[in-house]
Amino acid sequence: VTLNGYIAPSIDYFIQTDMCDRGKMKILDAWGRIAVAKGLKFQAGQFRLPFGTDAFRGPGNYVFSNRSFIGKDLCNVRGVGAKLSYTIPLSGYQQLSIEGGAFNPTSISDHEVWIKELSYAAKGIYTIGNVRLITGVQSISPDSIRVNLWNASCTWTTGRWTFEGEYMNKHYTHHAHKTAHGWLLWTDYAMPIKAGVFNRASFQARWDGMTAHSDGKRDDTGALWSTRPARQRITAGATVTYAHKALHCDLRLDYEKYFYRSGAIVPPGEGDKICAEMVIRF
Repeated sequence: VTLNGYIAPSIDYFIQTDMCDRGKMKILDAWGRIAVAKGLKFQAGQFRLPFGTDAFRGPGNYVFSNRSFIGKDLCNVRGVGAKLSYTIPLSGYQQLSIEGGAFNPTSISDHEVWIKELSYAAKGIYTIGNVRLITGVQSISPDSIRVNLWNASCTWTTGRWTFEGEYMNKHYTHHAHKTAHGWLLWTDYAMPIKAGVFNRASFQARWDGMTAHSDGKRDDTGALWSTRPARQRITAGATVTYAHKALHCDLRLDYEKYFYRSGAIVPPGEGDKICAEMVIRF
């Protein structure tokens, strides 16, 4: 459930809550933002670090029922902190935005731990016509190991088609774990329909993968183990939509086929599956 709006022409807010995260209610985002000057905004509170493309999407605008490996495993970081964002005016159909901030590296459920090192993130977004290019860096310290990430993505929309590709590199300092790589390619084709209350249909395909990954936290022995094995996945899906003014309803059905290396131990719930989802926004 999300709630957002303006309490003044230059001050807005956003709240997002997961009403049932494995049986528990969790506040995901709660922030306020003020327009300091033309094109310059200051935001503070709890929110996702400004880094990544697919990882930065919220549940209300997912393309697939299940998040990509990049968005779910390699880079799923929210924090308490603040950031500045600035939109640079350019001529024609161009726009450049940059944003960056500093955050408390501890869990969003534990804000009272005294910290000496912060987490940082920054990204740039360049749009020209129907093409959007994004790159960014992130440095987090979930334990005594600092983890540095870099990503780049390209999104292209033409007619009824949308294409997107993204790469992410996750490096662990002091050689604590082998560098993790993640990639994502997907496409979406949308068309108008008249089928009962639904007025739009779309079809999606995705290929994503990742090498062995660690969340950067040490176990009781002090070692940094892989929390997710290397894997690849192919996803095919379809969505029917009812959209009218502010009301938007998606019914989505996806099939996911996983590929692991020989001998890999597959975590529970991380194999082939069918995912169904309904999302209502108003």
